[in-house]
Amino acid sequence: MGKMAFIFPGQGSQAVGMGKDVYDAVPASRAAFDTAERVLGFPLSEMVFNGPDSDLKQTANTQPALLTTSYALYKAFAAKGIQPDYVAGHSLGEYSALVIAGVLRYEDAVAIVRQRGQFMEQAVPSGQGAMAAVLGAERERLGALCDDITADTAPVEMANVNCPGQIVVSGSNAGVQALVERGKEAGAKRVIPLEVSGPFHSTLMKPAAGRLGEALRDVTMQDAHIPVVANVSARPEQQGERIRQLLVEQVFSPVLWEDSVRYMIEQGVDTFVEIGAGTVLAGLVKKIDRSVRVISINSLEAIEAYES
Repeated sequence: MGKMAFIFPGQGSQAVGMGKDVYDAVPASRAAFDTAERVLGFPLSEMVFNGPDSDLKQTANTQPALLTTSYALYKAFAAKGIQPDYVAGHSLGEYSALVIAGVLRYEDAVAIVRQRGQFMEQAVPSGQGAMAAVLGAERERLGALCDDITADTAPVEMANVNCPGQIVVSGSNAGVQALVERGKEAGAKRVIPLEVSGPFHSTLMKPAAGRLGEALRDVTMQDAHIPVVANVSARPEQQGERIRQLLVEQVFSPVLWEDSVRYMIEQGVDTFVEIGAGTVLAGLVKKIDRSVRVISINSLEAIEAYES
């Protein structure tokens, strides 16, 4: 028997209407939204189910909305009684993984990701940072090109190492623009600027990381009862205090998603269950290794159709 991992999506997977079907049909899923609203003090479900999209896209709203949707879908899926061998999440999605692994209480996670979103929005004045998806580049060459541009133009860094041929870069406007112009030097076929509110997972986010560290100081973090493959280390982490430190570093460090997935596959994982909105991670996992089974639990219909 192969092993199974539950994986949780991050920013970019959100869509108006996500989670509505489980909210309507499953009391535990409705309770996930009700709890989040109590913690946040505003009607999150109204925004998630009805929009407008422009509100949902604001980082400080997107983060608790995605966490709540993943947790609501997880609560509906949990009725199947399946236990994963590993959990992991992409950037913000790591918080969903930590809740499932027993590291963070759900209520604490909702409050923290709301603050995380606010800190990230405030870290760099609007319009001064940017991100872009680099398609087809070779990882080592892209890293070297980022270093070159940072040294002679302006900061730009690898932010998300998603899968072969898809790496997201992040940094100042000038740095990202230079990379858009010079991407071919690293073998890139295309460089696509992303619609984001800041240069996430770059060292420009260190002010946000500092504030997150202060906010996390007061939050209880237990040791994980399921290994959490962390973005920063791409290795299983279980010690609560180490995870606390990694969450701070995660804000300004690259998300090593490809490395994380490869590690889990090396450990015998042959089934990845993506729990949350969209199918972004399922697509990335398939690009990393075609031979593994990938399932997206993003609706009530998907849960009902699931066969273990």
